[in-house]
Amino acid sequence: MTELRIAAAPISWGVCEVPGWGHVLDAETVLSAMVGLGITATEFGPPGYLPSAPGELRAELETHGLAPVGGFLALALHRESGAALATARETAALFAAAGAEVLILAAATGEDGYDTRTPLTDYEWRTLIDTTASIADIAAEHGLRATVHPHVGTHIETEAEVHRFLADSNLDLCLDTGHLAIGGTDPVELARQYPTRIGHIHLKDVRLSVADEVRSGRMEYSQAVRRGLYVPLGEGDVDIAALVHAVRAAGYTGWYVLEQDTALNPGDTAAGPNRDTEVSLRHLTEIGAEPASTRI
Repeated sequence: MTELRIAAAPISWGVCEVPGWGHVLDAETVLSAMVGLGITATEFGPPGYLPSAPGELRAELETHGLAPVGGFLALALHRESGAALATARETAALFAAAGAEVLILAAATGEDGYDTRTPLTDYEWRTLIDTTASIADIAAEHGLRATVHPHVGTHIETEAEVHRFLADSNLDLCLDTGHLAIGGTDPVELARQYPTRIGHIHLKDVRLSVADEVRSGRMEYSQAVRRGLYVPLGEGDVDIAALVHAVRAAGYTGWYVLEQDTALNPGDTAAGPNRDTEVSLRHLTEIGAEPASTRI
């Protein structure tokens, strides 16, 4: 039985691209925390968090014994496609030179944060689809796989939008169990329905009672994160085991990235994120070790 390829991401330690999101721990603290938990691979975090020169980025990860997975790039794909393509080209070159595998796109609104959004026109949606296709070509030129990440507060959030994207585009998804659930999509059912369209996986668990507050508009996403929206794997309402078993049965051999979005307060240390990530890592490792006969 092939072991799961497990990685982490700096967002689990509160490192986010949103201005004012919270206290940001330095890279040395975060990368050392990952290594201390036995994690051997990581995503890069938001642009500029790790070194932006390929040699320095590779050296930073090699110093900690961490393999480069790739990273998240939120772009306004529905407008100013030239700017989006230029950023994607620069990012893809950096990722490839550092030895990464995947470029993870999100259809950002163009505004700061993920608390509000406005509907797209049909023309803007078509622009989004065409821009993602062009970015996928750019990624492929650099030896990277491009995936698209349904995400709260972006233009691919709801179940209808996820299915519309899958119908209109041939790009694979970054299946994020938490963001899909918050947007109203059952991530396990999605994986079973589209087994060949899962290109990358972010694993997080959520409390659906809090997710309902976000989906209904009664609570902003950033506030929900601070109120315990995300919990360690196995402590929320997402059937992580069923998800892992479903994608493995379909032949998925990519990364499983532990990614529990967190916002830290001034003075917070890595202790809380370390504890949560350790619980998630243990839970995922146990799932991966389960014999095939127990899988769903």
